[in-house]
Amino acid sequence: MTAAGAVLATPAGADERLPGAWRLGLSRGAMEVRLFFRMRDQVVFTFAFPIVFLFLFASIFHDRMAGTGATASQYYVASMTAAGIMSTSFQSLGVSIAVEREQKVLRRLRSTPMPPAAYFLGKIWLVLVTGLLETALLLAFGTVVYGVDLPSDVTGWLTFGWIFVLGITGCALLGIAISSVPRSARSATSVVVLPFLVLEFISGVYILVTTVPRWMLTVGSLFPLKWLCQGLRGVFLPSAAAAMEPAGSWEYGRIALVLGAWCVGGLVLCLLTFRWRGRDE
Repeated sequence: MTAAGAVLATPAGADERLPGAWRLGLSRGAMEVRLFFRMRDQVVFTFAFPIVFLFLFASIFHDRMAGTGATASQYYVASMTAAGIMSTSFQSLGVSIAVEREQKVLRRLRSTPMPPAAYFLGKIWLVLVTGLLETALLLAFGTVVYGVDLPSDVTGWLTFGWIFVLGITGCALLGIAISSVPRSARSATSVVVLPFLVLEFISGVYILVTTVPRWMLTVGSLFPLKWLCQGLRGVFLPSAAAAMEPAGSWEYGRIALVLGAWCVGGLVLCLLTFRWRGRDE
């Protein structure tokens, strides 16, 4: 068969197939990132809020913690970094998806040929970009102002990497799941922020883990934020600081187990509860 015959034998539209979910997810993610950075007030609030709180708490509670080799200021750098990761994933997705659902953005997207996975991939890319940027800003601020020591070996950065990935994945899936709870976009902020705020207090973000009542820590240990805080303290604080943890160690194995379980459990919750339409439709 000649080259011309081969061309003629090619089925019409073979080169016009729709791109796959991964390629569409990348395009959707780039669009989500552009839209995010166009809203300057949201950008300022997202990145400045944890830094302001870090400055306030680290300035008020700056004494050296006995027997740990670290100061309270350095403790808050690790804890606020964990809270920042959950803020850019759980809180951000929980509110934004609820708003998009009420504005019927989700219903319109569902009626297009775009695979549903592409929408969620776009949100994940947005969470990764904003989460990495916020983490970098907090660590840079903590290193310069409060003398936090960054890991000096590959093992330390690998530990940080898997804690970050598991933590932000579990929190993002939990944010997607809770986005179906608010009855309207107006109530989304209250429904999402309230449990997040409670978790921050009982997980050792705003209050030193040594002063949080044991029963509160027990409740907090059921959720990913407590383990995300503990893991990042293990990465950025001296090894002697593990003595202030309830178990007297960083418990990396348990951290991986709990965060991994939340990744699986969050995915199950998303599959069971996510809705493309509002309750009144």
